[in-house]
Amino acid sequence: MSFKVLVVDDSSFFRRRVTDILNNDPNLEVIDVAVNGIDAVEKAIALKPDVITMDIEMPLLNGIDAVKQIMAQAPTAIIMFSSLTHAGAQATLEALDAGALDFLPKKFNEIAKTTEDAGSLLRERVVQLAKKNAGKRPRLSTHRSRAATEAKTGNTTRSNSAAAGAISQPTSLKKSSGKQYKLLAIGTSTGGPVALQKLLIQLPKDFPLPIIMVQHMPAAFTLAFANRLNTLCKIEVKQAESGDILKPGHAYLAPGGKQMVIHGTENAAKLRILEDNSERIAFKPSVDISFASAAKIYGGDVLGIILTGMGSDGREGSRLLKSKGATIWAQDEASCVVYGMPQAVAVAGISELSLAIESFPSAILKELQHG
Repeated sequence: MSFKVLVVDDSSFFRRRVTDILNNDPNLEVIDVAVNGIDAVEKAIALKPDVITMDIEMPLLNGIDAVKQIMAQAPTAIIMFSSLTHAGAQATLEALDAGALDFLPKKFNEIAKTTEDAGSLLRERVVQLAKKNAGKRPRLSTHRSRAATEAKTGNTTRSNSAAAGAISQPTSLKKSSGKQYKLLAIGTSTGGPVALQKLLIQLPKDFPLPIIMVQHMPAAFTLAFANRLNTLCKIEVKQAESGDILKPGHAYLAPGGKQMVIHGTENAAKLRILEDNSERIAFKPSVDISFASAAKIYGGDVLGIILTGMGSDGREGSRLLKSKGATIWAQDEASCVVYGMPQAVAVAGISELSLAIESFPSAILKELQHG
């Protein structure tokens, strides 16, 4: 059984191109195309596709407003096509806020060296979203206001490496471990922008630790994303720069296309942003690299968190942190957009606790014995 895809774009050339790429996967079938936002909403309701690929700039109704209407009337997994510009980044973040799950650059040469590689990446992303949302259409949108994002009471789960991370039993963080921490480190990828927003927006202004964040995201997006988070959060959020001193109540987002490492001493730690032209390292920024530097400077005094994302970046960095005595938590499968990165640390027996995204803020504060 193949997953059904609706392709939405006002360019006939791009519709054909995306359709041809997706139909090359036996697990995918483009069942129709839409030429504008109004057409997209009508066909989403009528055809009930598993995944929608959505352009942003379209006549009659743009992609952002189309996402809002689809999520209100026929919630569906949506992946946006975006331009790698400041305006494109802002629009894509708005679309994610409205309920879209993922995005890719519209110019495929910006995400891969060859057309074949880009096509494979697109197919992989669409299949992952389709598998995640097969047979269910939850309301996926988030909300801007802090009042609307108050932490919800929910079950948490402890990872079970013997069960390969696939099955977890409900439990809860009943009390703090009593461990002392000097850094909160977070790694994420697909689905990360919404997950990070849900987590960070609940942290108080006097949060006692510095926070480093590694989100797989193009260079054109990270500054806009950091600025957006800063307007929504009580803590201070910025795109990391070389020389930044790690301060409590401040969160530093690794810039896209580069690597973020910590240097100095645990009592005088600074950030260093490195250019990275290596073909050996797939992710720029890389969770593994940032987490490894945290292990070198802070040893076991780190609370490391792996959120939703495709692949396994963060597993080896988390393994190194844990070998130093650090604590590693992972997002649970049910609340992930893609249960790749969290599953990797769960299967390896590295993560100690698996939590729904809504449960992280209260669990973190409880573990830190703050508030």
